[in-house]
Amino acid sequence: MKTFQLDRQADIIESVLAAHKIEGKVWGGAVTPRFIRFDLTTAMGTRVNKVLALREEVAMRLGVPDIRLYRKGDAIRVEVPRSDAATVRFNALRKRLKKIPPLTALLGVDEEGAPLLLHIASPDVAHILVAGTTGSGKTALLRTLLLSLALYNSQSRLQLALIDPKARGLSALANIPHLIRPIESDPARAVALLEGMVLEMERRDRLKISRPAIVIAIDELADLRMVAGKRVENALARLTQRGREAGMHVVLATQRPASAIVGGLVKANLPVRLVGAVTTPEEAKVATGIAGSGANRLRGRGDFLLVARQETVRFQAAYASNEEIRRMIATETLRWRHGDFGRRRNSEDNHPSSFQM
Repeated sequence: MKTFQLDRQADIIESVLAAHKIEGKVWGGAVTPRFIRFDLTTAMGTRVNKVLALREEVAMRLGVPDIRLYRKGDAIRVEVPRSDAATVRFNALRKRLKKIPPLTALLGVDEEGAPLLLHIASPDVAHILVAGTTGSGKTALLRTLLLSLALYNSQSRLQLALIDPKARGLSALANIPHLIRPIESDPARAVALLEGMVLEMERRDRLKISRPAIVIAIDELADLRMVAGKRVENALARLTQRGREAGMHVVLATQRPASAIVGGLVKANLPVRLVGAVTTPEEAKVATGIAGSGANRLRGRGDFLLVARQETVRFQAAYASNEEIRRMIATETLRWRHGDFGRRRNSEDNHPSSFQM
């Protein structure tokens, strides 16, 4: 993005404010693969809501379909979609990192363009909800989250229990050696797997052990709930309530994250949410758990919010096609067998943004 284009857009934002007798100045920002962020401040006494109400007018003057306009700390942020949006390739991104801490997932790049990591073993992470409508990139994010965990952790440190009701979303991970059993798509076997995980949790509690970590992931939770009903909710409630101390972590992906689908008790125990594009402000509030998140203004195709402790981080999810994932698994098999997990010798080591809380 050329400097003169950024300056022109900043001038337009300031001119809209001036037209409404608001004294404001764009003083910084960031260029990301999918959008440009402008940070602005206004004169003392300016009502924030007065600025936020100008969203549509600013978008029109900038010549874009929509923008995201919100307050963050002591600044107001304007996020403008790029016409030349780029895809963040997972394989290229992981090569920028020499090392990733144990039990940490590589999600994508944050608002500053740094790799964004999520340490699932952190007490304040533990379990994760991935939400977003069709086209948001929800399943692609779930795939790369799971793949990144496997790439940097041995089978003695990490195991995976995967449920894919449609037998499509997670199929590229079928040959990953970390699987406790083949990916389950049959509802009856999926329920048996979940209930078996509850028994494993109870066994670990009795023996006071927590290794290896087990990540239990379900794509399209709503589909499984429609068929298997209350048994799914009961098992997930037990796992999300008590699983962390036993080294067991739940990751649920769904288009409709309402309590009726996820389960009220389960949802209360999912402290971290990765939320992609949703349709309405009401759906955004349900998905993120907070009002005014702007999730309904995300652009789809991997444009996500990480939400935790009432704070949000916008990021572009890293993407890998099914074929790329299969090739990575095939390439890494020898390294997995010999214990050389994810070691890199690349001098382009960017300092990642690690969300550990």
